[in-house]
Amino acid sequence: MRRRSPTTKFTLSLLVFSLLPLSLLARPFVLVFSPEDFKDAPSDEPSAVDSDSAEWDDFGESDAVKSEDELDPGSWHPIFEPDSTFSATAAEPSTELEALYYSGVGKVMSAVSSADVRLMEEACGEIESAAESGYPAAQSMLGFLWRMGILRERSKAKAFLYHHFAAEGGNMQSKMALAYTYKRQDMFEKSVKLYAELAEVAVNSFLITKDSPVTEPVRLHNGPEENKEALSKSKGEEDEDFQILEYQAHKGNADAMYKVGLFYYFGLRGLRRDHSKALSWFLKAVEKGEPRSMELLGEIYARGAGVEKNYTKALEWLTLASKQQLYSAYNGLGYLYVKGYGVEKKNYTKAKEYFEKAASNDEVGGHYNLGVMYLKGIGVKRDVKLACKFFILAANHGQPKAFYQLARIFHIGVGFKKNIPLATALYKLVAERGPWSSLSRWALESYLKGDVGKAFMLYSRMAEMGYEVAQSNAAWILDKYGESICMGESGVCTDGERHQRAHSLWWQASEQGNEHAALLIGDAYYYGRGTIRDYERAAEAYMHAKSQSNAQAMFNLGYMHEHGQGLPLDLHLAKRYYDEALNHDPAAKLPVTLALTSLWVRMNYDGSFLVHVIDSLPEVYPKLEAWVEDVLLEEGNATILTLFVCLLTVLYLRERQRRQPVAPVEVAQPNHPNELGVPAPI
Repeated sequence: MRRRSPTTKFTLSLLVFSLLPLSLLARPFVLVFSPEDFKDAPSDEPSAVDSDSAEWDDFGESDAVKSEDELDPGSWHPIFEPDSTFSATAAEPSTELEALYYSGVGKVMSAVSSADVRLMEEACGEIESAAESGYPAAQSMLGFLWRMGILRERSKAKAFLYHHFAAEGGNMQSKMALAYTYKRQDMFEKSVKLYAELAEVAVNSFLITKDSPVTEPVRLHNGPEENKEALSKSKGEEDEDFQILEYQAHKGNADAMYKVGLFYYFGLRGLRRDHSKALSWFLKAVEKGEPRSMELLGEIYARGAGVEKNYTKALEWLTLASKQQLYSAYNGLGYLYVKGYGVEKKNYTKAKEYFEKAASNDEVGGHYNLGVMYLKGIGVKRDVKLACKFFILAANHGQPKAFYQLARIFHIGVGFKKNIPLATALYKLVAERGPWSSLSRWALESYLKGDVGKAFMLYSRMAEMGYEVAQSNAAWILDKYGESICMGESGVCTDGERHQRAHSLWWQASEQGNEHAALLIGDAYYYGRGTIRDYERAAEAYMHAKSQSNAQAMFNLGYMHEHGQGLPLDLHLAKRYYDEALNHDPAAKLPVTLALTSLWVRMNYDGSFLVHVIDSLPEVYPKLEAWVEDVLLEEGNATILTLFVCLLTVLYLRERQRRQPVAPVEVAQPNHPNELGVPAPI
C-alpha cells in the first residue's frame, strides 16, 4: 500500500553558483565562491561603472526624496491603509481615471470577500474602462484578472500584453510580473534589466522610509496543516503576549519599554510601523536606564524617522550607546564621519576605524560599509575583490543592500566574472523587499481577520509577481477554502478551475525550492487531481522534492520503482529509496518496514497469491475506507458497533476467567512436636 511518511524539516543553503532560484524569504542561504570565480584583472581595475555613480555609492547624497506613490504607482495603500501617512499625503484621486481605478480595485476586494459575482462584474467593468483609457495601474490589474481567469477565459497571452503596456507606463508591479515571467523562461537578459530597475527602487525605499528593511514572511501552513504557531505571533496589538508586554511597559519595566519600541519601529509580530510610538517608548526606556534604546534613538535622529533630523543628537546618542559596548552603534558613528554630519568635518580614517570595530564584533553593517569604502576607494585604496568579500559576509547575514551590490558586480562583471543568471537571482532577492511587499502584510491581516477571500486575492497578486511564499499560501488557501472564495470564468470556480489554479500555484512554488509544493505536484500527477494522471511527471516532481531531502518523496519514488509506475521496475533501487527515507526521517519506520516486507515478499514469491493480494490493496483500500466512513462511522451504526465490541470484550474476559484452572489450596497443618523444640520419637 502506498503510505505517507511524515516530511522532515530541512534547512537548505543557497550556494550562489548552483543558481537555485530560491527566494530570500523562503530559506536561509550561504554564498560560496571559489578563486576561479574572480577575474584575473588587478584588484584596482577600472570598471564600466563610474566610480562617482550615485547608484554605487551608499554614502552619496539622497536629497531627491520620492514619495511611495512615485515609487509604486497605483499602490493599494489608499484601500488597505486609508488612515496612514501615505494615504493622507495622497489625498483624493487626482484624475477621474485614478478614481475609477481605485473604485474598481475596492469593489474587487469586496466581491471576493462576499463571493458577490454581480459586484465583481461591476468592478471589472470599471477597471476595463480605466485600462482602455491608458491608465497603467488599471492595465496592470486587468492583466492580473486575465491571468487569474476571473469572469473571463484564462489567457496568459492577454495577461502578458496588459502587463507589458502597464510596465511601459511605469507600473512597478507589472514589471515584477514580467521580470518573473522572463526568468521562468530563462530569458535572463530581459529579466535582469527589469529586476535591476526594481531592485534600485527597493533600495531607495529603504532610505526613504527611514527604517531598516525588516520583513517577517509568514507561511500560513506547515505542510498540509495551518501554521498556528507562526500565526499566533502575527496578531499585532491583539496578540496576548504583546498585550502583556505592553502592560509591563506601562508599569515601568525598562526591558518591556525597549521591546515595545522595537516592535513599533520595525513593525514586528504583525504590528504596523509607528515611529512616533517607537520614539516615545525608547525615550522612556532610556530614562529607566535601558542602554539598547540609545542606539536606536541615534538612528531615529540620523534618519528623521518620526522626528526632524538632528545629526548632533544622533551623534550624542550613538556615542553613549558605543560606550555601553553596543557595537552596532559604531556603524552609525562611521556613517556620520564619512558624511561629515554632526561633526566638524569628514574623517574617512575615523569612519573606517568605527566600521572595523563593528565588523570585528560580527556586526553585519560593518562588513557592508567597509565593502562600500573599498569599492569606491573612500579613504582607502580601491580594491574590488576585497569589497566583494565584505559584501559576501554581509549578504550571508541577510543584508539586502549587500545583495544589491553583488548583483551589480555580477551584472557588469567587476571583480567577478560576468554572470547574468546569478545577477538576476540576486536582484530578485532585493526587488522582493520593495514597497509592493506591503501586499504580504495586508494579506496576512486579512487572513487573521477571517477574510480568506481577500487574503487569497492579495497572495495571488504577489504570486504573479514571483513571491514563493505567496504562491504556496495562495495554493494552500485554495485547497482548503477554495469552494467559497474562488472566482472563475463564469462566477464561482468549478472544481476543475480550482484544481487547475492550485496546481499552477504549487508548481510555481516548487520551481522556487518549495519541497512541500513539489510533493503536492507529484501527488496531483500520480492521482490525477486537477490534471491528467501522468506517472512520469509525478516521478519528476518527486525527484525534485527528493533533491531537497524530503523523506516522503523518497518513499514515493521507492514505491514507484517497486511497481514500475513512471520509473523502471527495479526492486533493488526501490529498497535503496525506502532505506534513504528512513535515514532522513526516523518517524517513517512503520511505513518503511511495511514497504520492505512487501518488497521481500515480491522478491522471494514473485507471482504468488501473496503478491496478488499486496497489488490489490490500492484498489481495495479506498473501497474499505468508503465503507467504514459511510456505514460503520454513521452515528447510529457507530454506537451499536461500539456496544457490540464492548459486549464481546466482556464475554471474552468472563470466558477466559472461567476456563482458567483453579490453583490448589494449601491447608495449614498443626504444629509438630519438633517444631516446638520437642525431640521427635525414634
